[in-house]
Amino acid sequence: MKRFKIAALVTATAVTASLTFMPLAFAAAKPSGTNKNSASSNTSSSGKSICKASYAVGHAPKPMTIPVIKKPFKNKTFTFTTNCGDVVIAADGVKAPLTVISMAYMANGGYFDATLCHRLTTKGIYVLQCGDPTASGSGGPAWQVPDENLPSAGANSYPAGTVAMANSGPNTNGSQFFIVYADNSMLGPNYTIWGRITQGLEIIKAIAAKGSNNSNGDGDGSPNQTVEIIKASAK
Repeated sequence: MKRFKIAALVTATAVTASLTFMPLAFAAAKPSGTNKNSASSNTSSSGKSICKASYAVGHAPKPMTIPVIKKPFKNKTFTFTTNCGDVVIAADGVKAPLTVISMAYMANGGYFDATLCHRLTTKGIYVLQCGDPTASGSGGPAWQVPDENLPSAGANSYPAGTVAMANSGPNTNGSQFFIVYADNSMLGPNYTIWGRITQGLEIIKAIAAKGSNNSNGDGDGSPNQTVEIIKASAK
């Protein structure tokens, strides 16, 4: 069976540490803080806390070699264990095969472990953005993946529960991804859709209800509720 690397297939190039991924045409969010001596807790409608304290900080991405692509392309299930609960994603490895292979490789390789979700948008665009170990909006792996499974333009191209890749332009997908927690986000059809949440959407909605610090403008910044991906896996 033929095996080949993403770089050979899509002429991906190494990503320098200074390259900024600015996925939603906004400035990158500031880190969620470098001193996690305390962390806010999120509460359900009953008043019970659903988020544990996190002491994660932004850090250099884990060095990883370029993943190998191997057919047949298959759907996968991702589990992101966070300090607020498990978020499970059904990944479409048929419609977005290179993206899912790359994301699964990073998930199972520990790339996302102990990382912070660094950005929350709450006005016009309703997403929580994760996947950058540096927590600055500028981190990513040493490769890029081409766009796949782009939606048709429309009023609700990214319905609630959609999981898509953040990017800095066409064919620049790395490790950063966003979770859509409400319908009718004002996003163009420019972002690879690679999965859908099957468990944990209510967690993302509760995090969104806490708002952001507005560091990038009203309704755009680091989430007030610290969100740490403690462990990620794909199977």
